[in-house]
Formats: sequence, structure tokens, C-alpha cells
Amino acid sequence: MSLDHPRLVDSLRKAYSAEKAASFAYIGHAASLKDPREKAAVQRIEQDEWDHRRNVLEIMRRHDIEVSRWYEIKYHVIGKLLGLSCHLIGRFMPYFFAGRLESGNVCEYFVMIRYFHELDITEHDEMLYEMGIREKEHEVHFLDLVRDARWFPLFERIFSWGDRKSFNDVDLEDRRPVARSDRYCARYRSSRR
Repeated sequence: MSLDHPRLVDSLRKAYSAEKAASFAYIGHAASLKDPREKAAVQRIEQDEWDHRRNVLEIMRRHDIEVSRWYEIKYHVIGKLLGLSCHLIGRFMPYFFAGRLESGNVCEYFVMIRYFHELDITEHDEMLYEMGIREKEHEVHFLDLVRDARWFPLFERIFSWGDRKSFNDVDLEDRRPVARSDRYCARYRSSRR
């Protein structure tokens, strides 16, 4: 069943390819770390991103959406460059920018739920909800690792992300149920990926 919703189709294509970029970035990030526990945590997050990519592809196939060759090339290069940069920019910046990126990624999946609802499709709600929540968990994990760093207050001010600002309104301590999750990210405008 094809979808007559260009923004949703584009969001799915971008998400599919951007999850590969995230995975590649986390491969480089993990390789740059010395602490085995930190390395293992980043590798788990990398695996989550590969899982998200598989899930998005499943949805795309269900609706006869082809993978975008352009997005695949673009995000392949971006992911490889990000992974390489983790070896050059120290410990703080890879964690900070991963958290900031994950903060925006959260809304992508909740916005997709809304887009599907515009077409009266609810069969993907649970999967998209779980992926959005997992992205929020990643954001919180990275924030916990950088909030005490001496550079954090400056980066928080410059890049508008941290303890006082997130790019989503998801609260892990007070989660909405799946049936009401389409109310998350009401002010969000897709710009990432």
C-alpha cells in the first residue's frame, strides 16, 4: 500500500539513511574511547540505531517506499566523517553533539506517528513510539555524561541544548501512553537528517 503523504515518505527515507549515519558515527565514537564501559555503552546505542534502520525499512517496504539513493550516499559520507572526527576532537564534543543530535531525533518518530494518523494508519504507532523513546534515552545518557564538564555551560549557551533546553518535550519520568504520543513534539518542524 503506497502512501499519499510526501512529507511522511520523505521523513521515512531520511530516517532510514540517517540511522546509518548515526551508526557509523557511533562506530567511530566507540573506537575513539578508552574506557571499556563507555565503549560498550556507545556500541549498544550503535546497535539501537541499526535496529531503528531495520524497523524503518520494514515500514517502508510495507508501503512500497523505495530507499533514496541520494540520502544513502549523503548520510553514508556524513556518518563516516562524524565517526572519524571523534578521534580528533576529544572526549567531550562527541558526547555533547551526540546528545544534541539525539534530542532532535526524538521528535522525528513522534511526528511520523502524526503523519500516519493523518492517513488513518495506526499500525506503526508502537514501533515508532518505542524508537522515539529510545532516542530520548540516548539523549539523556549523553547529557548525563557531559553536564559536569567544564565546557558544558558554554556549549549549552552556544548550541541551545543541555539541562535547560531540549529539542523535544518527552519526559521519561512522565511518559504519555502510545495512544496519546502523537501529542509529543507539537511545535517540532522536521529539519534534521
